[in-house]
Amino acid sequence: MIEKFLNDLLSQLGAGSKEIVFLSVTPGVGLELIQVDPVIKSVKTYGHKPLEYSDSMREISNYDDFKNALQDLFQELNINPKCNIVLNLPMVHFGKVELPLLLSDESITEAVISEVEQSYIFKRCEPVVSWFEGHSNSASDSRTIFYSALQKNAIDKIKEILGELGANLGGVEISLISNLRALLFSGLTETQMEEGTPWNLMIVNSNGYSIVSLLGKEIIDYYEEPLALKTYELDEIYEVINTSAQIALMNFPSNYLYVVSETDLVSAEHLSTKMPFEGKIDFLENNSFRKREVLSVSLNILPDQVMKISLESVGIAVSRVCDYPIKLDFSGNSPAEMASAGEESISFNFNNKEIVLTETVLRKMSFVIAAVLIVPSLFAMLTLPVVQKKNKAQLNDINSKIEKIEAEIKELTELASESGNFVIKTEIENVIKNNRAKLIAYSALGESVPADLWITYFSAKDTGKFDIKGISEDVEDIYIFFKNMKDSLIDNQLRLHKLEMVSDSIDDAVMPDGPVMYNFEITNMSEGDLNPSSAAAKKSDTSGKNNNSDNANNGASAPQTPNAPAKKVNDLEPVDIGG
Repeated sequence: MIEKFLNDLLSQLGAGSKEIVFLSVTPGVGLELIQVDPVIKSVKTYGHKPLEYSDSMREISNYDDFKNALQDLFQELNINPKCNIVLNLPMVHFGKVELPLLLSDESITEAVISEVEQSYIFKRCEPVVSWFEGHSNSASDSRTIFYSALQKNAIDKIKEILGELGANLGGVEISLISNLRALLFSGLTETQMEEGTPWNLMIVNSNGYSIVSLLGKEIIDYYEEPLALKTYELDEIYEVINTSAQIALMNFPSNYLYVVSETDLVSAEHLSTKMPFEGKIDFLENNSFRKREVLSVSLNILPDQVMKISLESVGIAVSRVCDYPIKLDFSGNSPAEMASAGEESISFNFNNKEIVLTETVLRKMSFVIAAVLIVPSLFAMLTLPVVQKKNKAQLNDINSKIEKIEAEIKELTELASESGNFVIKTEIENVIKNNRAKLIAYSALGESVPADLWITYFSAKDTGKFDIKGISEDVEDIYIFFKNMKDSLIDNQLRLHKLEMVSDSIDDAVMPDGPVMYNFEITNMSEGDLNPSSAAAKKSDTSGKNNNSDNANNGASAPQTPNAPAKKVNDLEPVDIGG
């Protein structure tokens, strides 16, 4: 309800509100679509479609297949294509460079592009780069810059396809950062990612392996060893990796090593048993050897899908909720670019939706807020004099009545003092008290009567005794009326004295032609007060039983009156509103 109201309000104001969908291009799995519930840390939506990825070109092999796979996922998971997409792509190039402290951000970007263009991949295509500053050394005049790059034409093709489907590309990250974020969010490296703890992450893929040296969550060094693993026999692969990694790990001393395998050629578990490492080794199978899920899943995800959920897909799915200090974005988008007319804007996430507020929307919201605050004030200022005038007239009328009553009391008091026949003050107090009790009873009666209930008799005595009779088509209305009267007339001990069906015969009661009516009586009077003649007869009958046997032998008895049927609605008694 709240989400619908917010969406309607934003739509009226012209604000953008789109669902956020997370995609991952994962070699060995294909195209993954995923959404995570960050509160319970569970995958709530997941689907994947086959998609071929070229390891040599480090790019999606066929973009038409990408478009078809995405359309199938939208349809299969019932997701509106008009959404914001956050995409994870396999890492193409990652490195580090030492640069002077005095360089500006623009100069750093130019230096990074120069480094990237030396790679064989970016000699034939333009790169899109993103970088972050590594662990700084105050004693040095330089700083370490870690950078990564993707093919610009690949990003442009993806943007074009998403635009044809009605979606926006809200962000692009690489698998390395997604993996680190997933390890943090899932708690798999909770010990290693404690502040100040040195540890190494080893990632094995079909092109070789890389070692990321970290201090808690911060990357302090990076090493990549290209190996054509497909050219080796199965047993040779582990020996080649061990021989190479043994030398590399000597440059990254730590007590923890975490091994992640992203290729079906290598089992991370088997590799960890062969690694010559003296510290603690943990591993994770991010391939077909996977035996456990990275994150718990909801029951609506099929079991055969669970083991397909990759580490990097979880990492991209929590990119908006997991506070990991390292972020790389290759989309080139800002919230303003996703809003209309290129206005300055702000964006925020709400219930897995991205809300973008432009200057125009904020201006409209300001007018709405001002109207909500000012209009009631103006209305109050205009109506206050009228209300004051009306209240003043009522007050003058009440004061006039008080003065009149006080004059009558004074006159009666003077008469009482002259006559000496009775105490006029006491009598006046009694009259006021009795009338007040009756007024309360009349008020309670008027407020408590349901729509389909009729009062046929009402009696309020000076002694605080009440007797109410009536009819209704519904027994439930009678009980509601009875309860309301008890709540209104406190400490009067009202009871439901009588409740019976209005009918001339048993046949009418069993098979009624029309609505069935019910007689009821609510009172706090005793049986003697209600039927004084019956009480006197009962008393006389009791006295007769104690007379001599002459009366008993007479054999005479009072004629028995058969039980009279209940009164019809046409025989209702008049309402007594007197004392």
